[in-house]
Amino acid sequence: MAQVIFVVGCTGAGKTHYARTLADEIGALRFSIDEWTMPLFGPDMPEPIRFDWMIERINRCEAVIFSLVQQAATRGCPAILDLGFTTKAHREKFRALCAEAGLSVAVHFVDVPRETRWQRVEQRNRAKGETFAMAVDRGMFDFMEGMWEPPAFDEWQQNGGLRISPEA
Repeated sequence: MAQVIFVVGCTGAGKTHYARTLADEIGALRFSIDEWTMPLFGPDMPEPIRFDWMIERINRCEAVIFSLVQQAATRGCPAILDLGFTTKAHREKFRALCAEAGLSVAVHFVDVPRETRWQRVEQRNRAKGETFAMAVDRGMFDFMEGMWEPPAFDEWQQNGGLRISPEA
């Protein structure tokens, strides 16, 4: 059974950095949602950004991503999903898709305190480095914070899942 790893954490936790490192370590395909949505839809993004507009496009990308995960699985290649997984419902949707496809799931929870994450977001906004996709202002950060449902212990500890608390 091919493995799919969900990288879960709120804005600024370091999910993409962690997913990149892990993909290199285990030879997995990595799918980071910002690397899909921003090149495909960023130029057309309304100002101010609207959640309903963005989520529709994220859902389209996720459907294509999951079809690629299934193709990788037929070749025995693990996949890492860096899709945010902000809510339990989002994680359960993908857990059900994986179960239906015969794929095992492990959750890697990147757990970083809120103020540390905000400091990282501010630094990322300034540096516009390797994991920068778009500027995130305090309003956007707080909006996502309000939606955030951290995984409970039993959700991330199954199937070799981990809780990672990297240093700031």
